[in-house]
Amino acid sequence: MEEERTRGRGDQGQQGSHRPPSWPRRREGRRRDREDGADLAARAARWPWRSTLLLTAFVLVGSHFAAQAQEGERAPLDTFARVLLVLACALLLWRQRQPVAVVFGTASTAAFYLGAGYPYGPVFVTVAVACFHAVVAGHRRAAWTALGLLWTVHLLVAHWLYRWLPPTGDDPAPFGQEIVVAGWVVAIVAIAELARIRREQWARERAERAQATRRRADEERLRIARELHDVLAHSLSVINVQSGVGLALLDSDPEQARTALTTIKSASKEALGEVRQVLDSLRTPGDAPRTPAPGLDRLSELVEQAARAGLTVEVAGRPPRLPPHTDLAAFRIVQEALTNVVRHSRSRHARVRFEQADGTLRLRVDDDGPASGADAGGSGNGLAGMRERAAALGGTIEAGPRPDGGFRVLAVLPTRAGEDQ
Repeated sequence: MEEERTRGRGDQGQQGSHRPPSWPRRREGRRRDREDGADLAARAARWPWRSTLLLTAFVLVGSHFAAQAQEGERAPLDTFARVLLVLACALLLWRQRQPVAVVFGTASTAAFYLGAGYPYGPVFVTVAVACFHAVVAGHRRAAWTALGLLWTVHLLVAHWLYRWLPPTGDDPAPFGQEIVVAGWVVAIVAIAELARIRREQWARERAERAQATRRRADEERLRIARELHDVLAHSLSVINVQSGVGLALLDSDPEQARTALTTIKSASKEALGEVRQVLDSLRTPGDAPRTPAPGLDRLSELVEQAARAGLTVEVAGRPPRLPPHTDLAAFRIVQEALTNVVRHSRSRHARVRFEQADGTLRLRVDDDGPASGADAGGSGNGLAGMRERAAALGGTIEAGPRPDGGFRVLAVLPTRAGEDQ
């Protein structure tokens, strides 16, 4: 239990700390939200002058020709009629800022225009445009209510109030006309709903693409963090042990101190090379790495480095040939497990065993303990990183004290799944 507590302080006790700090992501998310909000505000701040002027010209010209075609049937266009037409079009300037007020305003103006007996015509286009923007902006109930009110006014005027409203001597409208009006209302609502659905779909797709990009960036950061941790933790542990040996023997045994310094030089050179490889992949992410990723073919180097740190490693079983991703993960797991023995165990002997069967590799690293009880300066991310590597391949990691003393790391990696990586 003492060993578990000691090692838990170095690795297991901080499993939750393996993720990078979340505040940069939150700050980045807030920055994106501010940019998106500023973009929406900028779009809303722009007045749609051009489209409104074009629509006003269309409504005025179209109403003029409609009045000529309906001469004698409807009241002629006068100054008041043209004021109503311009007012209905002018309201559309606010269609992006106040869509609910605009849709009710245009519907009321059109209803007043209709009740005054003026010719049927493009005035209803203003209601259609306002309804479209209200539905797209999410105010569906307001748009449907405004259309319903306008249609109700049309029914009252065409079949009941026509007796008291201009033009004089007007007859009730045929009910077949209501079918045409209903068809136009349904068409307007359908087009607006389709536009709203499509806009929401685009927004979801943009959000999903942004989320996928952030997820890939997070996964890449975690991968780089694991690589740097595994490289530096192992090499710096060897350097830490050998520097202690060198300091202790500097006066009494200069030759042994020289050997320790040589080991430090070799370990630091190797660490610098692997760190440079990781940094090169950041600077040129599309280029192939200059040197191949490490694998179990370099297991002998790990054994030699552990021996220079005073740890004897016994290898049982032959390291199998594995797909690149699985090979790298197995190498890093062995490297981290041996690093933890050097850091946290008083044992100077470790055993590495490989077993492969049915497309699965069982990798086991044991030491006899007991725990050193000293703070080796670990980051606490070792076991967490091993679990992440195994989980990425669909495997598992079990790490903890053995019943007979010591510590065991057992990795189960599916080699067939690794071929698809």
